Parts: sequence; structure tokens; C-alpha cells
Amino acid sequence: MEIPPRHPGLERLRLRHMQRLRHLPRPNHRGHQRRHHLRHLAQPPPSHPHPPLGPNRPHRHPHHRRRPHRRPPPRRCPRTRQRRQRLRVVHQPLPREGWAWSRSTYTYTNVQHAGNLWYHDHALGLTRENLLAGLLGMYVIRDPALEAPLNLPSGEEFDRHLVIADRSFYSDGSIFMNSTGNVPYIHPQWQPEYFGEAMTVNGKAWPFLAVQRRKYRFRIINVSNARYLNLNFSNGLNFTVIGSDTSYLPAPIVTPTLLLSPAEIFDVIVDFNATTTNETILQNDSPYPYPNGTPAGPLHQTIMKFSISPNQPITPDNSTIPTTLINYPTSLSPTVTRYITMYEYLTPSNQSTHLSINGLRLEDPATETPVTGSTELWEVINLTGDDHPLHLHLAMFQATKTVALVDPDVFVACMNVSNDAVACNITGHATGKVTNVPEHEKAWKNVVKIAPMSMTTVIVKFNLVEGDKPYPFDATSKPDYVYHCHILDHEDNAMIRPLKLVAPLLSAE
Repeated sequence: MEIPPRHPGLERLRLRHMQRLRHLPRPNHRGHQRRHHLRHLAQPPPSHPHPPLGPNRPHRHPHHRRRPHRRPPPRRCPRTRQRRQRLRVVHQPLPREGWAWSRSTYTYTNVQHAGNLWYHDHALGLTRENLLAGLLGMYVIRDPALEAPLNLPSGEEFDRHLVIADRSFYSDGSIFMNSTGNVPYIHPQWQPEYFGEAMTVNGKAWPFLAVQRRKYRFRIINVSNARYLNLNFSNGLNFTVIGSDTSYLPAPIVTPTLLLSPAEIFDVIVDFNATTTNETILQNDSPYPYPNGTPAGPLHQTIMKFSISPNQPITPDNSTIPTTLINYPTSLSPTVTRYITMYEYLTPSNQSTHLSINGLRLEDPATETPVTGSTELWEVINLTGDDHPLHLHLAMFQATKTVALVDPDVFVACMNVSNDAVACNITGHATGKVTNVPEHEKAWKNVVKIAPMSMTTVIVKFNLVEGDKPYPFDATSKPDYVYHCHILDHEDNAMIRPLKLVAPLLSAE
């Protein structure tokens, strides 16, 4: 199945139940110029059935995989709901009274720099299920005055989103999710990660895209629940990275591979005129869970095919790849250092039961209370066996380095007792191998990767990164914000904490 061009745009974006991602309205919004309205509409979904899309065998979580066994500070598991043994997402007409559901209009001023965003359902404890059902979409903020001089590939055909996700299906095309818990006597429905058997792009399983021999701009996002993607082209084509998440890079970076965590976005240029072949496969070789899990199998190694025209482009390619892009003048001097620790809770047989940040629940009072307008240094310590994509609501941030822990068992034993990184001499343990952040990830981001058994240094800004401008709204008002791991299964159970901004005069820091 070929990926069609984007839907002709709508000035007002309406969020409703959609059969597939290709029905999303065109996600283009001009920052600093236009207010954008998001209206919740309780409209019935389309009633026509799915066609068969791919494999229908459910993935079973590998119970044999090794995880470090540890007992972090005790915390209470979140309340669970008894739900059906299997989740079947099927599009059926809703009763007429469903149209009377509540609706609200939210206004977004888009006062921030140009970049790539996305929106999705965030129901507490059910995010993983609702995103599987398709409640997500892309949101692009454009600044024509800033971007036009760059002369990047543009227009509906040559500037495209590639929204990648792994999904498992029943034979009728409805989505399969195994909702029997891996430790059902503790949590009846939850499993540590959802890994689908089929790779989808813009809602289609293993699709193809016919392209001309010219440059294309692809805004690639990984919306998988838990799967990391390590992308490459089968014929050796390179990615020219121009941005990541919500900001441009200072200059383009050429790389043969791209590692995307869940929720991560890379903005790239691909020049199909740089190859003599007539097709190339976008491939993935990332293990799951990342980085020490099962190697990618044949179904996960192939993402999509690009069929390259043997002829010269129909329209001359006048786009360019500039030598420099965008620099964001902003302060990088942190005033506060925080230690954030990620835990995973295991049974004696190494089965995961739940996760946490700093050994606390979401319901516990906020311990991260940054001053609005400030810059902080977060030292994020990952005591689990997996990489975690860290996401902060509202803030912009970037990772600078990762340091492996030395004598991690000693540090973990201390943390089990005190849950205090400073008291457990984190500076003495974070002295191992230093891994610098790849050049193409040195941007102001929405998601950064936190490597296992390591400490990752993250600079966090609680204001607009363009000139250190203040937020154009009161960021200290209720209902506050959250930060969490963006592996949806981890976020739901319950690697998520509140984030409360305070005004400078009210801060005790």
C-alpha cells in the first residue's frame, strides 16, 4: 500500500476518532502569527471495517530476559481495573446519545520557535491502550520568515511525516493487545512493554512510497509504545539531520543511522538522487527492549520501501541543504542541580511488576518545583536494565553526556536503604565510561534517552529557548505538569511524577 500525500489542510484542527493516521488534517501552524484551536468532538467513528493488514500472532514478552534484581524503596502499586482479557480495538458506530458528550475548546497561541510536535491522549493508566487505538497526531509550528531563507524541500509531496509504530493485528485488521499481566496476581492486565509484530508507517503495514530522484524532507517520529528504532537504508543512503524534536540543529549532520526512542522525532533530508538504485528499504535493527533485548526479527527489520523513479524529477529540484541552520541564543547556566532516579520493581524470578521515579508515586507531593524562567541541571540515574526516554511537559531540554556507574551493586544496595543519591556517593560511582551525546541529538528536545546503569546529565530550561523569553502565560497555575518515561507501559505503571513550577518570589531555592 502506498502512502498518500497529506490531507488538504484545515485551519482549525478537530480531534476525533480516526480510522488511520492518513486521515489526520495537515499539521501546519505558523508560530507567532496564528492562534490554533483544538476542539474535542464526540463524533462517531467510521463504520467500514479494516482490511487485513498483516500478521495476527500476538507477541509474548520474553520472560527469560535478564534484568538486574533489586528492591528499591517500597511504594504502592496503582489501583487497577478489571478489564477484558483481550483488548480488541474495533471501529463501530456509537449510539446517537454519544454526540452529547462534553466538549471543550482550547486555544494555543503557538508562541514558540518553529519545530515538530505531536499530541496524544494522556489518560492516566490507559495511555498505552488509547495510543494503540490511534488517538495521536502531528503538530508542526512554522516560521516562514525564519525558514524560507533555508530553502529546504517543501510542499505536500516533498515535505512529509513518517509516523512509525509497531502493531499486532487480528485477521480482521483490528488491533491486538495482550492484556493479561505478566504477574497477574499483582497486576491483572499490565505487561512491561508492548511489542507489535507488524511495522506500520502512517497507519499502513510495511508500505511503499514512490519518490523522484531529488531531495525530500522527512519528519520521522517513533510513536511505538516501547520499541526503539535504529534506522538505516538498505542501499547505504544517508540521513542529513537538520533538527530533532522541536528545534533545528546549528548545522546539518550527516549520519547513516538514526536511533529513535519512543516519542522521539528527527527532521531529516534524504537525497534519492545520490543513489543509482531504483529502490531502497528503510530498515531497523534495534533489539527490543533496548539495548539488551531480543534482536529484531524479519518482521521488525523492514519498515517501508521507497520506489525511486529512474528518470529525472518532473519538477526541477531547487531546494538546498544549507551549511548552517538555526542557533538559539539562550543561557546555559543552571542554578539548581537535581538527582532523579529511575527504579524497576521485580519479583524473585525477575518479572517486572511496576516502576517508579525516586521511589515515589504520581500521587505523592511534587518534589521537583523549579522556578519559572530558570535553568536546571538534572542528573538522571537509571538503575534498571533498559533505556528510558525521559519526557518533561512544558520544559525544553537537552542531554550532554552519559557516565556509566562503577560498582553499581554497591550503589544500588545503598539506594535500596536510603533512596538518596548524594548520601550514596553518586559522584564516586558515576566515574565510568563517558558517552557523549551524538551531534545530531544536540538540539532542544522533548525526549532524551537515559541509558541503563548510568547517569545522564540533562540541561533543562523552564522558559522559551529563544532569547530566554518568559512563557506567555502563567506556568505556575494549576493543574501543574508532569514528567515521565515515554515508554507508555512504564508511564502507566507508574514511572511518572508531578512537576510544579513556582514563581521566583515564592521559591525557597
